[in-house]
Amino acid sequence: MTLSMHAQDSQPYTLRTQSNVVLVPATVQTKHGEMIYALKPEQFVVEDNGVPQTIHLDEDTDSLGLTMVVLLQCSRSAVMESAHIAGLATMIDSIVGGAPHQIAVVSYSEDPTLLGNFSSDTAETAETLAQLTPCDGSAAATFDAVAYATKLLEARDDHNRHVILLVSETRDHGSKTKAAEVIAALGRTNTVVDSVAFSPGKTEILNDLHYGGGSGPIGLLVMAVNALKKNVSHELAALSGGEYINFTTRNSFDEGMLQLTNHIHNYYLLSFQPKSGPDGNPSPGMHSIRVSAPDYPSARLRFRESYFSGALDTVPPEAQ
Repeated sequence: MTLSMHAQDSQPYTLRTQSNVVLVPATVQTKHGEMIYALKPEQFVVEDNGVPQTIHLDEDTDSLGLTMVVLLQCSRSAVMESAHIAGLATMIDSIVGGAPHQIAVVSYSEDPTLLGNFSSDTAETAETLAQLTPCDGSAAATFDAVAYATKLLEARDDHNRHVILLVSETRDHGSKTKAAEVIAALGRTNTVVDSVAFSPGKTEILNDLHYGGGSGPIGLLVMAVNALKKNVSHELAALSGGEYINFTTRNSFDEGMLQLTNHIHNYYLLSFQPKSGPDGNPSPGMHSIRVSAPDYPSARLRFRESYFSGALDTVPPEAQ
């Protein structure tokens, strides 16, 4: 397939049948927070490690299938938050919209538990969520749980958009999975994490990584791992192109979920096939993504900030 730089041509392009395609969800807002609609592919510039890419823009994201794992922390301070998230089932229904979908529900403390397997019946999902109860334990092994959810999604092999809706604290407590392994798995599988963080307290909300700030694939990975250790829910969303909200009350939860739903239904789904190396695959390691809209220099853009290519054979000590 031959595309002009930064734009798409009239030839068929189906994300669900392409290999080595990197999906880059992006939202574009004015400095006052209003969505900017109807941008064309030629109005975006997407860079992979500083190299401009040939991009495709999917015109109708709502028609694409959605496979989602709702991942809920049930331990620690989650015990005090159950009343605040009582409207979660209704909000998930709004997030799904009219798209074909499959939803699974997983709770976790020390270990993840599959409460409800993938189903297209939103009433069944709501019933599963209603059965969620607080669990004992001081663990909140978020890295382990996200790794588990990613494997569930990868096993589906359904070519839908893959999303994890993570409802949790902002810090990991007790995971055996390394942060670098989670970053690599999300990047390899094009999985987006939308994060809903409760009781953030005084947790530092970090700046987005964006392009730059790291040197080479290891430097980028170390930077991402360090950010995850400070606020796992925020950085998983930033790295994967998802949304991040936090709440302390039922009203702030509902308002945040409405904001998240609005963004999900109004994002641009950009994609590109990375410039290939001699073996036909992109260079191994962590890649930094940068998206800009030159026609709107003052716009606020949120987008997937990285992807990972190849296998994570060894994790350097500074990235553990």
